[in-house]
Amino acid sequence: MSQQMRPPIRSRPVFARFYSKVAGPALAKAGVTEHRERLLTGLAGEVIEVGAGNGLNFPHYPGTVTRLLAVEPEPHLRELAVHRARSASLPVQVVGGRAEQLPAEDASFDAAVVCLTLCSVADPHAALAELHRVLRPGGELRFFEHVRADSPAMRRVQRVLDATVWPLLVGGCHVGRDTQVVIAAAGFRLIEMEKFSFPDTRLPSPAATHILGTARREPVDTS
Repeated sequence: MSQQMRPPIRSRPVFARFYSKVAGPALAKAGVTEHRERLLTGLAGEVIEVGAGNGLNFPHYPGTVTRLLAVEPEPHLRELAVHRARSASLPVQVVGGRAEQLPAEDASFDAAVVCLTLCSVADPHAALAELHRVLRPGGELRFFEHVRADSPAMRRVQRVLDATVWPLLVGGCHVGRDTQVVIAAAGFRLIEMEKFSFPDTRLPSPAATHILGTARREPVDTS
């Protein structure tokens, strides 16, 4: 994509501050830390995290990760991530960039991480194609995302919200994306996946259905 055609990186200062001061701590209180740790367990080598936000995953990366490239488009969240990276126990480089055009060479990472990110990218198909591109053959994609609900009634609610107020209020987020299908369409092979409701609330939430799992970029067949 040429510089002239490249979509601009949108700054969302109001949402960024809301997320860092309100939504992030609320998710932590609801138990999201356990899911972050499960997402990152067993990672090793060179890793890219796309949509790193304010760096909430940094403390949970295992010591077997030798380098982390953290890509975040939103300037305020990126600034917070840079600050958090200074106290991380592994080498972290925080850079600006969009999921649809990652600042990385082909086949340059052992693993990629998306955590509550694919709901907000402008083009999830392009984002997954980029993740496939930067992973080495056999590399892992770790994902933790909220997705389309199983209930037909809630799916209708999700469609209405996605077409109206939700993306405007929640930093471009969409609650009804079928992310599992998009991952497979990008050429990844699903290794394992768990679907569950989070957080556990009395009232149904359009953003409650989550998936957490691992997919793999298959090695190139040279036979």
